[in-house]
Amino acid sequence: MYTPQHYKNEDLASIKEFIKANSFGILVNQVDGKPWATHIPMELDMDTDGNDILVSHMSKANPQWKHFNETDEVLCIFNGPHSYVSSSWYAEEEVPTWNYIAVHVYGQIRILSEAEVLDSMHTLVDKYEKDSKHPISLHDMSPKTMAQIRGVVGFKIQITDIQATYKLSQGREHDHAKIISELEERDAGARAIASRMKRK
Repeated sequence: MYTPQHYKNEDLASIKEFIKANSFGILVNQVDGKPWATHIPMELDMDTDGNDILVSHMSKANPQWKHFNETDEVLCIFNGPHSYVSSSWYAEEEVPTWNYIAVHVYGQIRILSEAEVLDSMHTLVDKYEKDSKHPISLHDMSPKTMAQIRGVVGFKIQITDIQATYKLSQGREHDHAKIISELEERDAGARAIASRMKRK
């Protein structure tokens, strides 16, 4: 990913928190010589050796998994908030731009066993059910329902590289108060960018 140095975030702890909070990403690899992308939850975890990994699954009906190769790298894209930034908010004339946060994770993929897939499903459901009014558990589901898991392919991605772009009007700090004020009057994405700018 092209990232000018002043937009680059190399704080691994904050990047990991971002991935955890924005775990519904895009997995990209090559299928018959073309890029293929699937939108799926990819959970940041750690393997038994303490290495960072992503864990996920997809339908066996999706041909993408048949092209997983343990020696090739895949790309996982995680998007955060973004917003248009009008140059009318600047003290001096300049072109408009777009502020955004995005993280690209590269890694090598390995198919999981059925037992590993089941473990990952429990972890995923427990994570997202904890805030439900009436949380469900896979432990309470019938064998017939749980048999659907045989229709998915689980995998883990051993992370080889992480690239993070946090474009938050760096270099225009003298305009930040006005930009933040304007963003706070717009949509949820703009307000989230304003909140991030306040933290810088």
